Amino acid sequence: MTATRNPARSGIGEMTPRAAKVAALGLGIALFASGCGGGGTTGSEGEGGDTETSAAAATSALACPESEGGAGEEQGEKGDPAAVPASETTSPEPLKLGSILPTTGTLAFLGPPEIAGVNLAVKEVNEAGGVLGQDISITHRDSGDTTTDIATQSVTDLLSQNVSAIIGAASSGVSKTVINQITGAGVVQFSPANTSPEFTTWDDKGLYFRTAPSDVLQGRTLGNYIMTCGAQTVGMITLNDSYGTGLQSNIQETVEAAGGQVVANEMFNTGDSQFSSQVDAIAAAKPDAIVLISFDEAKSIVPLLVAKGIDASTLFMVDGNTSDYSADLDPGTLEGAQGTIPGPFTGTGFQEALATVDPNLNSFAYAGESYDAVNLISLAAEAAGSVEGAAIAEQLEAVSKEGTKCFDFAGCVTLLRNGEDIDYDGISGPVSFDENGDPTEAAIGIYKYDADNKPQPSRSEVGQL
Repeated sequence: MTATRNPARSGIGEMTPRAAKVAALGLGIALFASGCGGGGTTGSEGEGGDTETSAAAATSALACPESEGGAGEEQGEKGDPAAVPASETTSPEPLKLGSILPTTGTLAFLGPPEIAGVNLAVKEVNEAGGVLGQDISITHRDSGDTTTDIATQSVTDLLSQNVSAIIGAASSGVSKTVINQITGAGVVQFSPANTSPEFTTWDDKGLYFRTAPSDVLQGRTLGNYIMTCGAQTVGMITLNDSYGTGLQSNIQETVEAAGGQVVANEMFNTGDSQFSSQVDAIAAAKPDAIVLISFDEAKSIVPLLVAKGIDASTLFMVDGNTSDYSADLDPGTLEGAQGTIPGPFTGTGFQEALATVDPNLNSFAYAGESYDAVNLISLAAEAAGSVEGAAIAEQLEAVSKEGTKCFDFAGCVTLLRNGEDIDYDGISGPVSFDENGDPTEAAIGIYKYDADNKPQPSRSEVGQL
């Protein structure tokens, strides 16, 4: 549901075929079973611990796979907007989209890339002639976070404007507060960043979709990777909401299935500002690895962990907090720490395209997922011959798989208008929705922090759900 990709970041290995990378998801268990790494403890009990000794022990405890580096995947061949045939079916009303993406609150750092992804797709759709003979429109509203009622107010406003689909929220917790309001109105809710497993079985009337994978996949990938690094014991600091607890349970299940042990799991609530008790408990447990599941509370938690003598190389973060801390933390604070973000690494072509709608953009987290959401909704409306929410929802699974592959609106809508079935493969991956509106295959990027506290791409795991 969350995170930051640096514009200088590049991506996956040597552009290995997607099918080859699917097998990589089992890497964690395979290497752990072969005896990679070893035990050890980190941290110190109380303020009087030997920081240098603790740090040295932490460094020697883990031996993670080397970075693969490389360049981000580029989008497939794009269509020619000028060559798109006219639509034989026209709609008396244009396709109206709304968004509830964060511009305030604990996930505000995700707003710019997500909004840029939406705006780029809207721009490209309209350059190709729009949907059913009319330009589409987008109205952006703030989602806030779970400490406010901003999302409910934003949804009420958007529904009053007769939107067919609402893109967002980024936070799973926020989406839980508005999903019934949106889907109950017969409107599609399409999140680019929700990862809570709860949405898979939500009674959403078939109107909820997402391009981010369930945290079953992120949790499995991160749990496997931690075990690959040689950890035997894991401590966790977890945000007490649907996102945090869902991700925590999947990481713990994977760690324990691989023979590891979660020796502490300390919870905190949205809005908390004091984390000393959680950090003290984790330091006292002396785990080999520490998982921090939070949003921007990490700015307060990480310095407390480091002050306890915990080496950053034993710290693992998630999409809610794997962001650029160069302006927030002392240089070197996070050097060696690692984190996961759903989605493939961003290619330079897509970065350059995003710059045409937001030249100040310095993060690309969930931009691809947001871009794909607009394209998929637009293509589903074309396939349905309607801008009604229920009609769009009925076609979203169909346009995402089992047809001729295409990679943007212009290319895909040309095929549709020529009578072909399509399989949209996007920036975020192949998508391929199941009957629950979940993507069935996705990449999870693993990032490693440099001395400037910026996450750089290390390797990517692709798995299926």
